[in-house]
Amino acid sequence: MDLGINGRTAAVAAGSAGLGLGTAKALAAEGVRLAICGRDGAKLAEAVSAIGGDVVPIEADLSSPDSGRTFVEQAIAELGHLDILVTNAGGPPPGTFENTDLDSYQAAFDMNCRAMIEMCRTAIPAMRERGWGRVCAITSVGVKQPIEYLMASSVARAGLTSFLKITAREVAADGVTINSAQPGTHWTDRVAKIVPDRETAASTVPARITGDADDFGAAVAFLCSEQAKFITGTGLLIDGGQASGLLD
Repeated sequence: MDLGINGRTAAVAAGSAGLGLGTAKALAAEGVRLAICGRDGAKLAEAVSAIGGDVVPIEADLSSPDSGRTFVEQAIAELGHLDILVTNAGGPPPGTFENTDLDSYQAAFDMNCRAMIEMCRTAIPAMRERGWGRVCAITSVGVKQPIEYLMASSVARAGLTSFLKITAREVAADGVTINSAQPGTHWTDRVAKIVPDRETAASTVPARITGDADDFGAAVAFLCSEQAKFITGTGLLIDGGQASGLLD
């Protein structure tokens, strides 16, 4: 299916690996011109090669709100304007109530909430003026069903989800949609650092498999498509059935 975004421009945060890379590849396959960011120059170069198409690599560490704003500003300078924004960042270290201190919450909010908000604040006004825009935040199944061993991550991403919902309603009449893609267990480098092996990771998923980053990226690309113009203010669970609540 033609998603109707050929020739559009997009910024994909943390697009050099994992779910961000899968998303960048899916958008590039639709003819979207891209800017991606990552902390490691060598990984960025590998990602550009893997993505193909028109890709601008930008070195950025998204651990602070200012870095989120700067990435989007640089992407706009390189691409001319932004039609699509995919917010994303690495996750905080594992932790529970007992061993997650206040500084850990602050670091999680800076990276997984405040930096993402700054990306949106920088990109959305021009989208509204042009009457077309797509924002998709890569968050986590943890915003629907908090993950007990990822306390700081679950709390920070839930805060971002509230911001996205309110903003989506405010800008909907201007042709801008705002959604989130909420991954469950995908076999990425981050998950591999937390779970001993892929079989163990899959055992926690009702589908008994782990997610694939390229499949995830295809779902995000759809949320950024022309056909998804009536989908806004929602979160798409991509989790193999992990979230068990009724209010998904």
